[in-house]
Amino acid sequence: MNNYVIIDEDIAGGVPVFKGTRVSVKTLFDYLEESSLEEFLDGFPSVSGAQAAAVIENG
Repeated sequence: MNNYVIIDEDIAGGVPVFKGTRVSVKTLFDYLEESSLEEFLDGFPSVSGAQAAAVIENG
């Protein structure tokens, strides 16, 4: 999962984010509680489907 998620104090205060973005992993899971993966990907185009799927699988 390290290929998809990064934790860096200089990026979003150390919250786990998708690598190459400032989108938190928590945001994905918040979307999945209320909506769908497709809507998350539409709302956050900087996150790839492969990134999201890997995080969900290893969640």
